[in-house]
Amino acid sequence: MILKEVRNNKIESYFIISLFIIFVMLIVYFICLYFELGSFSIIIAMLSAFISAFVSYYSCDTLVLNINGARPATEEQDKLLSTILDNLCIASGLPRPKLYVINDPSPNAFATGRNPNNAFICVTTGLLEKMNKYELEGVIAHELSHIKNYDILLSTIVSVFVGFVVIISDFIFRFGFVRNRNSDNKSNPIIMIIGLIFLLLSPLFATLMQLALSRKREFLADSSAVEITRNPEGLISALKKLSDDPTKSSTANKATAHMYIVNPLKGEKEKTNIFSTHPPISERIKRLEHIN
Repeated sequence: MILKEVRNNKIESYFIISLFIIFVMLIVYFICLYFELGSFSIIIAMLSAFISAFVSYYSCDTLVLNINGARPATEEQDKLLSTILDNLCIASGLPRPKLYVINDPSPNAFATGRNPNNAFICVTTGLLEKMNKYELEGVIAHELSHIKNYDILLSTIVSVFVGFVVIISDFIFRFGFVRNRNSDNKSNPIIMIIGLIFLLLSPLFATLMQLALSRKREFLADSSAVEITRNPEGLISALKKLSDDPTKSSTANKATAHMYIVNPLKGEKEKTNIFSTHPPISERIKRLEHIN
């Protein structure tokens, strides 16, 4: 079951990378045509697309960490957390991921990276302050499971991709608006319309891309975490605390919300629908309670 999910995750990752390349190529090609670069347009577009995809693949984890203002964990400040991670890595047979901490009072955590050998786990200060040892074990094991199942590559790429879509659409709209005010070029209304369409549809497009990360992966990571810790009560207790905690996140954003163990932007009591990036915590707890 897990091997099948890993294979599917890899296929979906390559599909989204390909989609990213095509999207960038079309946008750059359109911009080049607007500047009347002629036959060089397609060359510039292809180079831009492949370079941006290459940079995104190898630096997406760093980008996500920087966006969230994460700092490296240290043995002096985060001894308990480091010890828990060391023990769980031994139990799971995974390489030790780099550990980061975000200064955020809202308890939460996420994993990022390209593969188990290039992975990061990031927790908030709120999680460290509000969870006991066994609850921390459950949360860290959950994030290790995302690394083991290769969820991290897809979720990180989607974060970069979503951010890129929004930035490009905003650039097209703003640039077209300025050019339209300062030029009589007849093509300006066209770029304005296309830019406006991109700008209006980008939030929906971003949400749909995030939904490429099936919510069943959270269920899989929960059950895999229990296999590592042999203690479902630790993760169950942690999920209950995460569900009940009213503290709002000071660092999370829409591009990275789907990466966290629970949605940092919406309260669990809100009605879950097809656009939700996380399954209901109550349902996750119910499934954990039935694990033998």
